[in-house]
Amino acid sequence: MSGKTLFDKVWERHLIDSNLDQPLLFIDLHLIHEVTSPQAFSLLKEQGRNVRRPDLTFATADHNVPTKNRDDIKDILAKKQVEFLVNSCHEHGITVYDLDHPDNGIVHIIGPELGLTTPGKTIVCGDSHTSTHGAFGSLAFGIGSSEITHVLATQTLPQNKPKTMNIHLIGSKPKGVSAKDIILKIIGEIGTNGGTGHIVEFTGQTIKEMSMDERMTICNMILEAGARSGMIAPDEVTFNYLKDKRFVPKGEDWDRAVDEWKQLHKDEDATYDQVVKIDISNLEPQVTWGTNPGQVISISENIPSPTSFNNDITRSTAKQALNYMNLNALTPIKDVSIDKAFIGSCTNSRLEDLELAAEIVKGHKVNENVTALVVPGSYHIKRKAEEKGLDQIFINAGFEWRDPGCSMCPGMNSDMAKPGERIASTSNRNFEGRQGKGARTHLVSPEMAAAAAIKGHFTDIREWHYNEWGEADATIS
Repeated sequence: MSGKTLFDKVWERHLIDSNLDQPLLFIDLHLIHEVTSPQAFSLLKEQGRNVRRPDLTFATADHNVPTKNRDDIKDILAKKQVEFLVNSCHEHGITVYDLDHPDNGIVHIIGPELGLTTPGKTIVCGDSHTSTHGAFGSLAFGIGSSEITHVLATQTLPQNKPKTMNIHLIGSKPKGVSAKDIILKIIGEIGTNGGTGHIVEFTGQTIKEMSMDERMTICNMILEAGARSGMIAPDEVTFNYLKDKRFVPKGEDWDRAVDEWKQLHKDEDATYDQVVKIDISNLEPQVTWGTNPGQVISISENIPSPTSFNNDITRSTAKQALNYMNLNALTPIKDVSIDKAFIGSCTNSRLEDLELAAEIVKGHKVNENVTALVVPGSYHIKRKAEEKGLDQIFINAGFEWRDPGCSMCPGMNSDMAKPGERIASTSNRNFEGRQGKGARTHLVSPEMAAAAAIKGHFTDIREWHYNEWGEADATIS
């Protein structure tokens, strides 16, 4: 009998009954927000049921909330959703971090920073990017409204066992390359359907060298390759991140927890349904050119021609994408100008992301043709960034410094782009209309978004020079 993967170990520890039509899992942590939970609470009320484990359920408002003029939600439906979430949580005794709560933030940001997310847990949320939490060695995935109701009422979830995939990354990150570039490269390599039906476990020296913020970016976006979720085995980097967080065990309980977490890794003889190896040693900063995250190229490349693709479907898709994006084939991506730059979202709004962007921005001004905003992922991140003076670096450069929220990423609040506007975005999706009707989204890293905001077009940050004080010099073309 072969050894077990990380996924196998977490799955088996939570399996209640494997003899049902669908295996039944116990859920350790249920995260909810204002967009997908109202329907679930309404159904719960219709059925005359209560929340089974309010102590394992935590709520935040993030998708619809304004990132300025906090209390003025102009959209009536959005306002009702936030109010319904808060009232439902109070009714059922669920902890809720509403708009002005000091712990408020994007759901996939606050889980880890509060220590709610820990290795070995099963974690669900009515949001596809729940996979973010898999960076801690948890099994975390998004669920629909009817499933939310089931978890609220029973703290369990019927779930078919997915297949497993191992993505093994070779090499260390080159200069100017971030976790965002790596995950975009992965999606470009395996395609937007490459991970369908699989839990992806990331391994390799590249992963070991990453911070937790970087690992969360990787797991956050593997959904865009069709995967059910992503997982990374916990290690000392994980434990150091979690130590002393509010909800993690303390004292001797912490020591016992770490001893248990250290067992959460694949066995030497573990096997996967699929194995993919990708060498990132020579990777360049990445920029998407089309309308899905797999339509991506390196900053030194030209936008591809539809004729370069090897089948009718990809050729047709490329042609449609270029038409929507208003781009010409064979144009150097460096020559593409932008109208907006957005640094934020559950993919890239953590403190490390803001610090890296600030290094590029310091001492410079946003291009006169660009509107740029920075949206911290939570109030905790906002406060820490302000303690470090990052807010002033961005403000002095001409960026807007906002309160936390999903902001431009989902196109569900007042931060939406206008039709035809082109955005350098650190978010996770670039579908047609994702950030506003007719908006054209290019996915990039925080550093690349910052450089594009300053130059007014996409720029290779590997050529970004620094002056004698260590500040970025934007004299490159």
